[in-house]
Amino acid sequence: MTERNGWFGSSLKNKRLCERVHRDRLASFDDPFDKPPCRGCSSYLTEPYIKCAECGPAPFLLCLQCFTRGFEYKKHQSDHKYEIMTSDFPVLEPGWTAQEEMALLEAVMDCGFGNWWDVAYQMRTKTKEECESHYMKNFINNPLFSSTLLSLRKAKDSCYADGAIPFKPSDDPPRPTFDSVLSRDMAGYIRLSDLITFDNYAEWDLKDIDFVDDDSDILHSLKLAVVDIYHSRLKERQRRKKIIRDHGLINLRKFQMLERCYPKEVQELYEVMRRFARVVGPTEHDKFIESHARAKVYERVKRMREDERRKRTMLNDVLQYIQDGRACQQWLSKQAAIDAGVTPAVTTITVSGRRSAPPLNLTGLPGTEKLDEREKELCQVVRLVPGAYLEYKQALLNECRRQGGLRLAQARALIKIDVNKTRKIYDFLIKEGYITKA
Repeated sequence: MTERNGWFGSSLKNKRLCERVHRDRLASFDDPFDKPPCRGCSSYLTEPYIKCAECGPAPFLLCLQCFTRGFEYKKHQSDHKYEIMTSDFPVLEPGWTAQEEMALLEAVMDCGFGNWWDVAYQMRTKTKEECESHYMKNFINNPLFSSTLLSLRKAKDSCYADGAIPFKPSDDPPRPTFDSVLSRDMAGYIRLSDLITFDNYAEWDLKDIDFVDDDSDILHSLKLAVVDIYHSRLKERQRRKKIIRDHGLINLRKFQMLERCYPKEVQELYEVMRRFARVVGPTEHDKFIESHARAKVYERVKRMREDERRKRTMLNDVLQYIQDGRACQQWLSKQAAIDAGVTPAVTTITVSGRRSAPPLNLTGLPGTEKLDEREKELCQVVRLVPGAYLEYKQALLNECRRQGGLRLAQARALIKIDVNKTRKIYDFLIKEGYITKA
C-alpha cells in the first residue's frame, strides 16, 4: 500500500505507476492465470465460461467454444448440468458489479486511499466522485468486515449508512481575480489545503501490513484489529470534516464577522455553547442559542414590568427607597393601601440625615382668606402659596367633571410641579370629597 501524509494527492510518479499497472492488467482485473485452463483446448479462460455442476471435487471448466461443441472427457458428459461463471452481477449496489468491486479495491491498493483521480483513471468505468462515494459508503462508513477481512455478504434491501458528502466546487473562501496582485503572489504557492488533516499520520500504522497465507491465526487477528482501528480513525476524520462543512467553519473570518453582529449577551452565549456544536446540527444549534437569548430577554422584560407594577418609576421614589429603609417601609405601606382601595392619610416621610423644611407662613399672602383651616394646613405643609393651590384645585375639579373621575397620572399631567406635592394635593381632594378616583 502506497503511504502518503493525510489525504493522498496525485503525483507524477504515482500516475506513471498506475499507467504501467493498467497496461499490465488490461483485462479489467480478470486475470486468466488465476484460474485453471480449459479442459478442452487448454486455453486460458476469460469470462464468461462454463463450470460443470456434477463433476468434482476439482472444478471442471470449459470455454464457450468447447462447450458449444459438446466436449466430453472421461466422466464428464455433454448433458451434465452446468453453471455460467461471470462476475457481471451486483454485490453491494445495483450499479456496481463484482468485477468493478474488485477493480476498485485493487486500484485503491495500488494508488493509495484518497487518490481518487488515479483510482478512476485505472478503473476506466467510473468517475472519481463515484469511486470516492462508493468506497466511503461501503468500506469506511459501513465496512463489510468486523472479524474477517472482506467477507462479502449477500446484497440486501437494507438501508446503508449515509455516504460521504460529495465534493462540490465552492467559491467560499473566494478566489482572487485573475488580474489582481494577490493572484500573482499566489502563483506556485501550495496552501496545504486538505493535505494536513486530523490524525495526519494514521496511515503510518498500516503501511507495512501485508496479508499472506502463512500468517498464524494470532498474527492474522492482530492485522485485522489494526485495520479496524484504522477505519475508526478514518471515521473520526470524516466526522470532523463534516462538522466543519455543516457549521460553515471553512471561512472562519466570515464566521467571526457574523458573530460580532450579535449583542454582547448572545456573543457570550455563543462562546459558552460552542463546544456543543459538534453534538447537534447547525440549525438546531442556532435555534437553541436564539431560544436561550429570547428567554433572557423575556426575564428582563418581566422584571421591568414587575418594577413598573410597584410604581418604582420616579427617580425621587427610587432614591428614597435606597437611602432610608424606614421611609421605604412607609412608602410600601402606602402603596399597598392604595392598591387595596383605601386612601391613606397624608403623612410626611422624614428622611434621616436631612433637615425638613419649616411650614410655610401664609400671613398676608393673597387668597388666604378663601381657604378653610384644612386647606391652610395643607398649603403650609407642602409649602404652596394659596393662589397656586386654588388654581390647581380648579383645574383638577374641571378635569374630574369632564372625565367622570380622575387618576393620579392625569393629575400629574395637569399640574407641572413636584410629583410629591401633586400626590398630596390629589390625596387631600379625594379625602375631602372634591374629586373622585377614576
